[in-house]
Amino acid sequence: MKPSAETELLPQSGFTEMRGAVRFPLHLAVVVCQGERSSQAVTRDISAGGVLLHCDEEYAVGSTIRFSIALPAHTMGAPKDVHVVCTGRVVRCTPAGAKMAVGAIIDEYKINR
Repeated sequence: MKPSAETELLPQSGFTEMRGAVRFPLHLAVVVCQGERSSQAVTRDISAGGVLLHCDEEYAVGSTIRFSIALPAHTMGAPKDVHVVCTGRVVRCTPAGAKMAVGAIIDEYKINR
């Protein structure tokens, strides 16, 4: 099977991962909230259905997080930044150097222009 935008052969694993959307390697500042706590993070990649964040905090798999992302106007072709507020579920949380790599599925989002 040849990899495409929807499938990717994972190196060294021999497994094929099915993806429903293309990932974009955008590194944007994000505020992540869970309950009363909030922290800063940076996106590593974003797709229509999920996001990979590098955070200072560890989040439990299955937990709900809220995060807001400011998409730069020049990237979006808009007159000003586009703010997206998302609610998602953590699907993985693994060490990534001094940070935690947090993968989340986006369950809901609201675009604020």
